[in-house]
Amino acid sequence: MYDVIIVGSGPAGYTAAIYAARARLNTLVLAGGESGGQLMLTTDVENYPGFPDGIMGPEMMDAFAKQAERFGTEVRYDYATGVDFSTPDAKHGVLVGDERLDAHTVIIATGASAMWLGLPNEERLRGRGVSSCATCDGFFFRDKEVAVVGGGDVAMEDALFLTKYATKVNVIHRRNELRASKIMQERAVANPKLAFVWDTVVDDVLGDESVTGVKLRNVKSHQTSDLPVSGLFVAIGHRPNTDTFRGHVDMDEHGYILWRHHTMTNVRGVFAAGDVVDRRYRQAVVAAGDGCRAAMDAEKYVEAKVHAARRTPGAP
Repeated sequence: MYDVIIVGSGPAGYTAAIYAARARLNTLVLAGGESGGQLMLTTDVENYPGFPDGIMGPEMMDAFAKQAERFGTEVRYDYATGVDFSTPDAKHGVLVGDERLDAHTVIIATGASAMWLGLPNEERLRGRGVSSCATCDGFFFRDKEVAVVGGGDVAMEDALFLTKYATKVNVIHRRNELRASKIMQERAVANPKLAFVWDTVVDDVLGDESVTGVKLRNVKSHQTSDLPVSGLFVAIGHRPNTDTFRGHVDMDEHGYILWRHHTMTNVRGVFAAGDVVDRRYRQAVVAAGDGCRAAMDAEKYVEAKVHAARRTPGAP
């Protein structure tokens, strides 16, 4: 039986693994199909301490994984398909298909996923001009005009990255000002390849076999127009990847897991870290800090549990 099973392999999951393994806990990471979380889809990471010249997201997450494995973490590239938290004083179960893995503690660090606009043609044309990953797909839009939906840091990062390839990047935002940090706003406004379409939403994606444009609607005047573009990049937010744990731990109305005691959930021995609990900051450095805290809390929990099991009857 493991001391701790960590479900998820982003900054929170791997930081938790580093701390847990260094504490000599028998540690397993269920990394999913590909480790690294959302940073695998991120270009230059400039705001993580220790990298004065920045670092590519995949490169940073590869370093996280190697550091965790260096201290003895076992990594399996499998998804958790279910859990059994019905006997917290005995053991917790994590299901991988028909296989059950048992542990004294579980740390949930499954992160969040990109949200989509919910348009029928958006799904139909996904992978044929519609994307949520500028890093993955930007190269395919060399010398073409594209659009980015959103007004936060992720949208600005995607838009700026796309200027390396596209002739023009249209930023479509439903408000009349950006939500991005000041430095990202300054960079975006200063880039001559960026054009801003304010107070506007995307009503549809145009094209048969691939994207040829988007249908826009001004939210104030209600006027509609077509914008010819070859690609649409959606950067409007994220949802926590917590469906596997629904009904097993307490969550808010949006699916974010709730902490009850430090990083512990309402279930004893089950902890949560990173974007599954963070609907405000969603930063790698915050997720890593959460992973550290969760691992330290799990270590204390395991110590107390083992100590209690070894106590003889009548001992203080």
